[in-house]
Amino acid sequence: MSGVTVSKDGETATVCLERGKVNALNGALVERLHESFRALETDDGVRAVVLTGKGKFFSFGFDAPEFYDYSPDDFLAFVDKFEQFCLYLFQFPKPVIAALNGHTIAGGGMLAICCDHRIMAAGRSRISLNEITFGATVFAGNVAMLTFLVGSKNAQDILYSGKMYSPEEALRIGFVDEVVPEERFGTAVAERAREYAAKEPAAFRSLKGLLRKQAVLQIEAREQASLKEFIDIWYSEGTRKLTRSITIR
Repeated sequence: MSGVTVSKDGETATVCLERGKVNALNGALVERLHESFRALETDDGVRAVVLTGKGKFFSFGFDAPEFYDYSPDDFLAFVDKFEQFCLYLFQFPKPVIAALNGHTIAGGGMLAICCDHRIMAAGRSRISLNEITFGATVFAGNVAMLTFLVGSKNAQDILYSGKMYSPEEALRIGFVDEVVPEERFGTAVAERAREYAAKEPAAFRSLKGLLRKQAVLQIEAREQASLKEFIDIWYSEGTRKLTRSITIR
């Protein structure tokens, strides 16, 4: 099972994560995501894409239990694949709306910050880049994208604290762009997608490239070294103890 479904409604395509109860990310899921977006990039009938999840989670993040017995080289191969997709998504030439239907944690948060607009359902869901709470770090790309989104001070607070932000707290610091009641979530996402789809494609593509170019240059200069550092920390004794305790139900 790929864990990803793609549907279309007019000029909007919806890519939905559907892997278990928490939409945890593994190699097969990331490959399917990349394949789906590459196909949508060349589909002239699609002018906006919604990325969302099924159930109570947008995504829990990496499937840590699955990766626990990976060798460092095998896990590095996955991490590199994931970051290649994130950089591709960050530069995707069409508008991408992250429809955060539920909890958006760690690697799920990484996917969300790649998008152009984040709309989150109000309620008990939380959003976080909480890697520090289980002894892990993030990648240079995540830092550059997060700083682009929320500014350096808010990025520092998000990463150092590992805090689980409520939708309203996330809205105040720019972690998300919009919070709507659960009963209006689907309607609001569709409305926002139509607004983005109405924009002239060449102009949008140009502006997106100009806005994100500096962040992309920073990522390209630092990413490989940061991936190696991530792996070194992930396989350190203290972090291994913490990641071993992570369970997915």
